[in-house]
Amino acid sequence: MHGLKRLIIFISMFAAISEAQYLLPITKNETTKQYYTTINIGSAANSPVNLLLDIGTDLSWLNCRKIKSLSSLHLVPCQSPTCKSIPSNACDGKHCLYLQQSPFVKNHTVSTVDRVVQDKATISTKVSFRPFTFSCVAQTHIQGLSPPIAGVLGLSPGEFPFWRQVTRAFNIIPRFAICLPSSGNGNFFIGGGGFGVSMTLTPLKIVGSDYLISPTSIYVDGIPLSLNPSLLEGGAKLSTVVPYTVLQTDIYNALASAFTRKAMKIGMSEIPRLAPFKHCFQEGSSMRINEELMNVTSVEIGLPGNGREVKWTFHGKNTVVSNLEKKNDLLSPPTLRFDISSCVSFRWPTEGLYPSVATPFRHRS
Repeated sequence: MHGLKRLIIFISMFAAISEAQYLLPITKNETTKQYYTTINIGSAANSPVNLLLDIGTDLSWLNCRKIKSLSSLHLVPCQSPTCKSIPSNACDGKHCLYLQQSPFVKNHTVSTVDRVVQDKATISTKVSFRPFTFSCVAQTHIQGLSPPIAGVLGLSPGEFPFWRQVTRAFNIIPRFAICLPSSGNGNFFIGGGGFGVSMTLTPLKIVGSDYLISPTSIYVDGIPLSLNPSLLEGGAKLSTVVPYTVLQTDIYNALASAFTRKAMKIGMSEIPRLAPFKHCFQEGSSMRINEELMNVTSVEIGLPGNGREVKWTFHGKNTVVSNLEKKNDLLSPPTLRFDISSCVSFRWPTEGLYPSVATPFRHRS
């Protein structure tokens, strides 16, 4: 699929009553590579708040000073069922607290304790629900977010992600899909019977608040890399906040070596590294297929399918980052570009079904 590249995340839990579907916009910040959506929070008629999409966060959090009116916002009591069911909860003697970790701190080593609150959330002109449970954080905690973004919208498989609160409020099919664009705008679907794209299924593991896929092999130009199978054990973590794929060192070296050989054969020339990338190339005599699709060797990730291996393919703009100022194309085989040129879907493992998701992964060393 050429033109607009999309990332589809499709997660389905189990049957529900209604097939209603709600649609929210997704915007990409080109500088930070952060994807966010906009919802209205609070009693004010128009109180839009931009929130980063994070499939690794459970309870949404934001700087509540960005809410125009706080008249309907209230604190969650310690002894309430809501507080007792929130993971990592605590109390200050009267009100519920939440131990919140920032998705931008490596290994989540820095966290803050914030108050849990509830208010009204509006997801379209005429659709709102109450209560929307989230936490209020200090301005200092949102460091790392691009200026238009006021917090994080949790989309994890936990008990209080935004998508689950919406589907419970309206008794609709508990699933969501996010279509992340290469640039401009994308779509965030909640509920519904379908998303207008064909789906390729692969098992999705849920470990704590993480979604993982299980790569079985990696191909460069159709040829599998010679890897110790143990390197792929444990799965690969999906992320919507890490802009480029991160691989274990041995996998990185094997992929970079194979990609470099193929790049040379098609006329690219290697140039000195340009941070943050290790392997960089000029297009040289390699001819572009068109303006959007460079003549770049494809990379495929093999995944378990329905009794057979399925492949998730990256090619063209999806395997390189263009440095227009230096007139070079920066190739980072181990840091596959976040944009996806084909739609891969993953369904949630419940009652024999598996969700499908397409996202860059972070391999754990």
